[in-house]
Amino acid sequence: MRSNANKKPEMVYRGGKPVSVILDIDRYEKMLEQLEDMEDLKELQEMRKKPLKFRSLDDYLKDKKKSA
Repeated sequence: MRSNANKKPEMVYRGGKPVSVILDIDRYEKMLEQLEDMEDLKELQEMRKKPLKFRSLDDYLKDKKKSA
């Protein structure tokens, strides 16, 4: 991490109201990665609610051959 990674976020105000935040790029990228992980986890949880469906390898290969 860069030396300014511990720098606190800076708020930008317009008309006395906060409108944006300035973050260190490393912190921003870490936040994006955490959000993506949370979205993946939510999707996985939804997938686990659905029943599993299995099919034979032969059926899979036939379907794959048809779509190619």
